[in-house]
Amino acid sequence: MRLTTRTNLALRTLMFCAVNKDSLVRKQDAAQAVNASENHLAQVINKLGQEGFIITQRGRHGGFHLARAASSISVGEVFRAFESGLPFMECFSPNNTCPLKAHCVMRPHLSRAVEAFYSALDEVYLSELVECNAGLQAILNMEAPRFAAACTTQAAADAMPDSPARLVAAAG
Repeated sequence: MRLTTRTNLALRTLMFCAVNKDSLVRKQDAAQAVNASENHLAQVINKLGQEGFIITQRGRHGGFHLARAASSISVGEVFRAFESGLPFMECFSPNNTCPLKAHCVMRPHLSRAVEAFYSALDEVYLSELVECNAGLQAILNMEAPRFAAACTTQAAADAMPDSPARLVAAAG
């Protein structure tokens, strides 16, 4: 399976917004940070706005920001918004001209596989991609690098073998 460039840019743009959650993000800044042309990114931003992932503000001091908390935006939801209109392969297309279509039993298996792909990504949230990720924050932060004083997520605690949260959990 290969994702479109638009889907890739959509996720990068949302990550940029999540890192800069207290700012109104400008298209120029996002394009530079995610390595995209402004014209291509404009299409992605438009779709992200239509799908309710971001709120856009037009005008001289315009820009965009997340429409809701990063912890409520699943990667699967984003991928579906950008990929679901594209047929995975010819048998999913309304213009299917495959000579085997009347007798091929592969379509339901492929359909299940594609849904399993999206379902696995439904469990991953935008917040998980950016929180406690100092390297990503250093790359995407529009201001001087700000590092969280302490990561308080369970995943961060689990990653540190001698963390107090992990020691308490192990003792209990």
